[in-house]
Amino acid sequence: MAKRNFFVRFFSAVWTGADTLRKILHLIVLLFMFSIVVGALSKSTPNLPDNAALLIRPSGVLVEQLEGNPFDRAFAEFLDEAPQQTLVKDIVDGLEFARDDDRIEAVVLDLRGMTGGGLSKLQRIGEAIEQFQQSGKKVIAHASFYDQSTYYLASYADEIYMHPEGMLLVQGYGVYRTYFQEAIEKLRIDWNVFRAGTHKTAAESYTRNDMSDEDRQAIGNVLGALWSTYQEDVAAARSLDDTSVGEFADNFLEYARREDATIAEIAVELGYIDELLTNEQVNDRVADLAGEDDEGVLGYQAAGLKEYLAQKHLLRDPSSGDNNIAVIVAVGEILDGTQPPGTIGGDSTANLLAQARHDESVKAVVLRVDSPGGSAFASEVIRNEVQALQDAGKPVVASMSSVAASGGYWISMAADRILASETTITGSIGVIGMFPTFQRSLAALGVHTDGLGTTHLAGALRPDREMSDEVRQIVQALIEDSYHDFITRVARHRKMDVAAVDRIAQGQIWTGAAAVENGLVDQLGNLDAAIEVAADLAGLEVDDYGLIYYEEDLSPFETLVLQFMGGARSLGLDIGPRPSSVDRLVAFTERALTSVLRFNDPRGIYAHCFCVFDGS
Repeated sequence: MAKRNFFVRFFSAVWTGADTLRKILHLIVLLFMFSIVVGALSKSTPNLPDNAALLIRPSGVLVEQLEGNPFDRAFAEFLDEAPQQTLVKDIVDGLEFARDDDRIEAVVLDLRGMTGGGLSKLQRIGEAIEQFQQSGKKVIAHASFYDQSTYYLASYADEIYMHPEGMLLVQGYGVYRTYFQEAIEKLRIDWNVFRAGTHKTAAESYTRNDMSDEDRQAIGNVLGALWSTYQEDVAAARSLDDTSVGEFADNFLEYARREDATIAEIAVELGYIDELLTNEQVNDRVADLAGEDDEGVLGYQAAGLKEYLAQKHLLRDPSSGDNNIAVIVAVGEILDGTQPPGTIGGDSTANLLAQARHDESVKAVVLRVDSPGGSAFASEVIRNEVQALQDAGKPVVASMSSVAASGGYWISMAADRILASETTITGSIGVIGMFPTFQRSLAALGVHTDGLGTTHLAGALRPDREMSDEVRQIVQALIEDSYHDFITRVARHRKMDVAAVDRIAQGQIWTGAAAVENGLVDQLGNLDAAIEVAADLAGLEVDDYGLIYYEEDLSPFETLVLQFMGGARSLGLDIGPRPSSVDRLVAFTERALTSVLRFNDPRGIYAHCFCVFDGS
């Protein structure tokens, strides 16, 4: 047989290859669509038992807002690498729904995975537990080990169980910082610090080797107030003496040395724990209330919080159409520009406020703040937008969570009304600036800088040159000017005398209760109270308005990608690399350095309070 012409064979091969590629692409498209369908079906709301216990399993730290870009966070969750965080709102909503849900017989607080939460957040959940208990249904708490945060929540339960080999450890509140002055000097770094406010101690970690007397006094007052509130709340919930918890912590060594009983048994003896039970025994106890489930791992009929909320949210539209209150959550350090959730971007947060301003259905705004501050410029950008809302006839209520200090107070002060929790940390009205230079460090390595400029300011802010006295005076003048602007604005918004504001400013920190007394806060109250105040200011009747949470959402394409990934996983495919141990170490180091490295105020001026307390 004669061979076919070369060109015939060539084009035949090309056609065959193109047809094969078409079939492969067709198969990929079919798999893609099938994965989306499977992913969508796997995300559908599951059927819940007719009678069940609502199982609440807080994971990691209690927060007001989940950290990170929504897509990045969803992708990290898909890879089981997302930060362990639990929204306070989810727990509160779950308890609220379950209170009037005839299917829910009890609530189980499994606290084994929870690692912490600010006292004001714990109090808000505690209040929600008390409201749930008004329905006559029981709350059962259990854990293998109770620390200060987990035991606070457990104390509100009707029954508290702990593993026989477990332990209760309540340590009180403390602040311990790392100081670098000696190390900075050994490295020959000139850490130039500028501040306005006698108690503005945020930069002391770089200028001292120990805590200043001013810082010790201010923090001591706050710690004492937090510890007193903690003891009183737990004592009231467990019907104990007000000082009982403190005595347990103070006498812990004595209890640990007892030979006739373990710490767990002593906790039962003193009334902190009701009974020591294994996990299986706790499950049997819950089964008595919610019914047995022979096929389930737990052994009782359970409705997980995530699935339960998914079903309830499908059945309830939070908005009312024409009359809504917008809730905008501002959590984390305040930075310039656009930032992901978990930090507060001056532009991104202002944009959310602007969206609420342009939404005709929004009649009032609640700004939920949980922030120690940051960039003074970004804080001012947000305050400007709060005022723009007010100019548009929409009242703004600031609702302070665990911390709303320094820049966190800056973005709150213009609100028509400010509410805080009794244990909110606020105030810290002061300004700092930091500019390290490394000319001595470089000189030790044999590196030197020299040159000339047309003015005294040319090259004055190079990190490889010593800061001149003239530039120091300029920066200090700018810092003092910013401080004066800060207290002047506080005085105007709070209708106070500037001198009076200056006396309670100076970088001093206050609890929410003290801030009400000195005029920085209008009244005590949680987020629910703030929403009620906003409705009242907007002239809205009870039950005549809805809530809209303004936050960054997934785009349609991102949703499609995640559905595809979920479908692929449902088909048994493993998508995405798993981070190595080195990747995790790099991520940990990056988080440790982020608080300093990401400061990006264009003027280098910050309203920041380093007020994170151990035990909170």
